[in-house]
Amino acid sequence: MSIESVARRLVELCRAGQFEAAQRELYAQDAESLEPPGAQPGALGSVKGLDAILKKGQAFQDAVDDLHRIEVSDPLVAGQWFSITMTLDVTMKQHGRQLMTEICVYHVKDDKVISEQFFYDMG
Repeated sequence: MSIESVARRLVELCRAGQFEAAQRELYAQDAESLEPPGAQPGALGSVKGLDAILKKGQAFQDAVDDLHRIEVSDPLVAGQWFSITMTLDVTMKQHGRQLMTEICVYHVKDDKVISEQFFYDMG
């Protein structure tokens, strides 16, 4: 599978709201997930390992009351890296309705995502 194939598949699954399926299918067992300091409500911060990434995703899902809309850009590929923009219009259980926009950067090795890093403004 090429980096372009990994990127397109991740985008396809994210657009469908299938984040856990994307992680289970495309991520390495020792992948890491990096958040900026003071991460969004519901996030567990930076973690390492697929099980921890899945737990982090579940914690975020548990903090969401309603997902109104997901927008995911086409991927931009450079070498073994790709990036996308993602916008979530969500109502958080503790914080009300929010529009979350971020740049997501992924590093791929041996056809698996080995790291994801998120960049967004803290509101």
